[in-house]
Amino acid sequence: MAKRRVAILLSGRGSNMQALVAAAQADAAAFEIALIASDKPDAPGIAWAADQGLPTFTHAAARPATATSRAEHEAAIDAALRNAGTEFVALAGYMRILSGDFVARWAGQIVNIHPSLLPKYKGLNTHARAIDAGDKVAGCSVHVVTEALDAGEVIGRAVVPILPGDTAEALATRVLAAEHRLYPRLLSEYVRR
Repeated sequence: MAKRRVAILLSGRGSNMQALVAAAQADAAAFEIALIASDKPDAPGIAWAADQGLPTFTHAAARPATATSRAEHEAAIDAALRNAGTEFVALAGYMRILSGDFVARWAGQIVNIHPSLLPKYKGLNTHARAIDAGDKVAGCSVHVVTEALDAGEVIGRAVVPILPGDTAEALATRVLAAEHRLYPRLLSEYVRR
């Protein structure tokens, strides 16, 4: 079976992107990397990908965004994805909410890794929110991206215990390690569907 072409969108250092790239290099991998793209030209993950010889694309996003600038940004990203022959999009720390139009164009083909056990703690500050709520466990979820924030079908989760005295930073470190194991496996399963 031919490997499916996956593009990765990121905004930061790209640790989940690096886990996906490593998984794609395995002989039995279900996917290959079509493109690494970012809304931040100076994102460390883009520099790392370029150093690895991977195809990259950046298009700076206006801040604050307007409807026009958002549409222009998404049009540029969409064109780059299509030019690279992308079949699936993996969000890996892409810190922009995609418009309904963009999601509709890629319906069922965009997945995301989120640092909570969805449907709990959508959005930001998930680790502090879990600790503040007195939860005994936290974790991460891979889900299909829909118009609603962090609300698409959950493909799978990994549970991480919250330890006595945990800080948001300590919990985040352990959850991130779980993300690096979970995301490549579930992305592989998803693109084989």
